[in-house]
Amino acid sequence: MSSSETQARDAHYWSAQMEAVSQLRDRDCFMRIYDHFAPRVRLYLQGLGAPEAVAEELAQEALLRVWQRASLYDATRSGLSTWLFRIARNLHIDRVRREPRWVPMDDEPWEPDGDDAGEFSSAESHVAQVDLRNRIERLPAIQARLIRMSYFEAKSHQEIAEELGMPLGTVKSSLRRAFQRLQLGVRGQA
Repeated sequence: MSSSETQARDAHYWSAQMEAVSQLRDRDCFMRIYDHFAPRVRLYLQGLGAPEAVAEELAQEALLRVWQRASLYDATRSGLSTWLFRIARNLHIDRVRREPRWVPMDDEPWEPDGDDAGEFSSAESHVAQVDLRNRIERLPAIQARLIRMSYFEAKSHQEIAEELGMPLGTVKSSLRRAFQRLQLGVRGQA
């Protein structure tokens, strides 16, 4: 199965889980969403500069909002991961703005998911995707592979560790370093 087929299958799976949460208030489906996405959202928020404890708090708040606002999710507009990462990013921005040292910047924070067709023209979306792929290719090989497995193949850290025969802690720290390198690459281009 190709990577795009796997991504489409995973997107359909998560949309179905979200539909059950929205229509039936299915707690089991929500817990599957929570267990899968909470570590990814926390890592993303840490990559945006949130300390670990704050990232954990914001990740929980983002997932709570997913539960509370499940009826607002529209699978035809974006994938669940895009919607969830946007909620997390907005919570992070709100928190930063409440800090007394906040200084507005022109640049938007980088998002790991590139399927926001409603927000960008297809040319802009294509350029952003190509830029992301180029930055990933410049990472050390193992970090690039870990990023692809975690974010594009939607594998848990445990699944990655088992598949690659790596300790779980090594997978987590390598992903954190890879994400930080991607973030520095974005900031370096601004």
